[in-house]
Parts: sequence; C-alpha cells; structure tokens
Amino acid sequence: MLGPMARTLVVKATAGADAPERCAQAFTVAAAAAASGVEVSLWLTGESTWFALPGRAEEFELPHSAPLAELLHVVLTTDTVTACTQCAARREIGPDDVLPGVRIAGAAVFVEEAMAEGAQALVY
Repeated sequence: MLGPMARTLVVKATAGADAPERCAQAFTVAAAAAASGVEVSLWLTGESTWFALPGRAEEFELPHSAPLAELLHVVLTTDTVTACTQCAARREIGPDDVLPGVRIAGAAVFVEEAMAEGAQALVY
C-alpha cells in the first residue's frame, strides 16, 4: 500500500510594505507550513521582491505580526525562496544582490511548481 502523497505549498507574495497585512499573511503561512514539515516554495513578486535583498525584511514592521526576517529565515533554511525574474529586473535586482539561498526564476517555473501533482498554490 502506498503512503500519503507528499504535498507542496506554493505561496506567492505579491505585496510588500505597500500592503503590509497581505504581505505578512503570505510570509506567516509559508513559515508555518515550513515549520510543520510541509514542503514550501515562497515566491516574492511585485513589491515583496525587495525582501530578497539583505536587510530589507528587517525593516518591515507590522504590529502583532512575527518579524518578517524571522519568517523568511524559516523558509530559507528549510525550503525554496524565489524572486520573480521580471519583478527583480524592474527593480534592478540581480542574482548577486539577493540573500544566500534566494533564486531568481520566471513564470514558467512558477507554473511548473503550481501545477505539480500534490501542489497547492496560494496567492497573497
């Protein structure tokens, strides 16, 4: 008998400091899933792309929310964090600029991950 199918959670954060509650929700869900052993792929798009840079997550503040830098660290140490290719390019962010462990990839990779068997995608 086969065991339960492995599930992957693909979380796309589309907001940053421009919509702090939505941003924090994406990071909180991704980190909670990663901490509970779920395989997570966190995508940083739009204004959240800035959090791929060193020190940027530490600048984010939202009352009654876990520190964004800690949430990002949880995902980075256990799973995958990706900055959107076009979003990074629009902000002049390159592969040498991002935190260790952050990759830059495009829509084709996001679609591949989101459509994989057992995947659940959430967009914030």
